[in-house]
Amino acid sequence: MKTILFYCCIISIIILTGCSASRRTNKPDNSSSADIRSVVVIKNRVAERTINTKNVSASEVVDFAETLIGIKYKYGSSDKEKGFDCSGFINYVFNHFNISVPRVSKDFTNAGVEVPIKNSKPGDIILFTGSDPNSGVVGHMGIVTENKNGDLKFIHASESRGVMISGMNSYFIPRFVKVNRVFSVF
Repeated sequence: MKTILFYCCIISIIILTGCSASRRTNKPDNSSSADIRSVVVIKNRVAERTINTKNVSASEVVDFAETLIGIKYKYGSSDKEKGFDCSGFINYVFNHFNISVPRVSKDFTNAGVEVPIKNSKPGDIILFTGSDPNSGVVGHMGIVTENKNGDLKFIHASESRGVMISGMNSYFIPRFVKVNRVFSVF
């Protein structure tokens, strides 16, 4: 019985240590999104790709994306009636404008041109790992909706709340990979 209790204590300590480690951020208190630096090491090779946004503006895409706030989450779906996963949401938004984009989030790893988070603009694609920051694979994504004085917001399909706008927080910061610009900026 003491042996079982000992192992339970050890396992509890490991789990609690792991949870607290996953909550650490590389964003100091009272700082902006501009201070965030990715610590994710990409572990898979993904081809570079250009997305032809035609004559569609980034603001049109953001405005349309925002009309979808509240649509429920559905893994593997890009169907508005059933719900969206994160890449299904991006796919649906861009396809609305007849812009061809990859269907899965990892295929956005090298889509467009990487820009520093502090220079991100509405319409840029923000990439994260999935729930495991150490996976080294893009597994979640959204569209930047605003960047006001370093306070970055993005729209995405969240497992917990469906399509919503979020800011950078202790959940997203450790998973942040990069921001890619797919629209030309004049």
